[in-house]
Amino acid sequence: MPLLLPLHGIGGRQDLPIPFGLAVGGAAVAIALSFVILGFAWRNPKYRGNASGKPLPEAITRTVDSSGFRWFVRIVGLATFLYAIVALMFGVDRLTNPIFGFIYILVWVGLVPISLLLGPVWRTLNPLRTLHLLLSKALRQPPSKGLFELSPRLGLWPAALGIFAFTWLELVAPDRATLPVLQGWLALYVVITMFGAILFGDRWFSTADPFEVYATLMARLSPWGRRTDGALVIRRPLENLDGLKAQPGLVGMVAALLGSTAYDGFSNSTAWIGWAQNTDYSMTTLGTLALICFILFVLVTYSSATLLAGRLSSSSRTSLPGLFAHSVVPIAFGYVVAHYLTLFILEGQRTLIYLSDPLSNGANIFGTGLLGLNTSITNHSTTIAVIQVLAVVGGHLMGVISAHDRAVALFPRHKALAGQLPLLVVMVGYTVGGLILLFSA
Repeated sequence: MPLLLPLHGIGGRQDLPIPFGLAVGGAAVAIALSFVILGFAWRNPKYRGNASGKPLPEAITRTVDSSGFRWFVRIVGLATFLYAIVALMFGVDRLTNPIFGFIYILVWVGLVPISLLLGPVWRTLNPLRTLHLLLSKALRQPPSKGLFELSPRLGLWPAALGIFAFTWLELVAPDRATLPVLQGWLALYVVITMFGAILFGDRWFSTADPFEVYATLMARLSPWGRRTDGALVIRRPLENLDGLKAQPGLVGMVAALLGSTAYDGFSNSTAWIGWAQNTDYSMTTLGTLALICFILFVLVTYSSATLLAGRLSSSSRTSLPGLFAHSVVPIAFGYVVAHYLTLFILEGQRTLIYLSDPLSNGANIFGTGLLGLNTSITNHSTTIAVIQVLAVVGGHLMGVISAHDRAVALFPRHKALAGQLPLLVVMVGYTVGGLILLFSA
């Protein structure tokens, strides 16, 4: 969305309280130093994943698990979806139409804070799941029953492709802030998702719905979770993350998330824009190729590092990329915060204002239509720049901690540190590269 992209640039390298080169160097040193400290102080695995957690009061668990509460959440999600459909199908083709901010801001970016605060709530909020559940009830068959059995080998690969498709729409597609383009993409998304659920049952959502899989991954960084005995518990976020199970496509999914966010920063750089505009190829072609390259770069470098880690530690190598993929989730989270925080705050406000008038005919349904935009955050560019650096570095530090705990659990003790060296090099490279791309605009 052309009018939104400049918001990524609030807080530049000139706004940092220290020279940019020193900030990048300090970030790299912090990642490397954390590795050394963990090597001496953290010699045994401390995380128990899904087996851990302090149970919540029975009244809370009973309420959350009740049919009435779950249907209330489903109805909220479905009603919101139907309200947005009105703007999508009958609204005017202008940026004052709230559907653009609703999809690109409130849903795509908003899934992160929602998942962090409430856990994997999107599984219940997901309007397409609710529509499929209602259809199943009308046909009097279990929602888990489909016409065919879904192969476990498929894993999360459909969702990874969906993430690529959406980030292509958001970052590359021409006229992406026009109704016909958004209508076409969302129509394909709904048809593919619902048709897949009919064919394979509701497991299709947790495998192929890019928004649900994305939200589920981010929810692993929340303090809420389910223990193996089914109890609703509170636990340390990184211990929650440790419970993420390796499965086919998980590496592709995290690579798509991290690579697309890195491309977002790169696509706004003056060097890329200047070069691309002086070539004979269209921006769409160049953007598509660059997006694919960024995702493949993450996929190849991360997979190579984990395979080399297995060789250095004399461990089985084929399963290691999936077993360490959870450590990339906090890195992706840090990139999301750094790239989209100001966008979410400012354009999120604008979208909430526009939502009162979905047809742009002067309505004020929620009473927000006459509110003004609070832009005071733009007066704190130094604070924003510092938050961006801390988000990137903090995400990598959490990734290092998660990877270290998994390494001491999997590798022989005397080779655990050596096995982590390739991942450390890759994470330092991601940190430096991420900061350079973030502040390249």
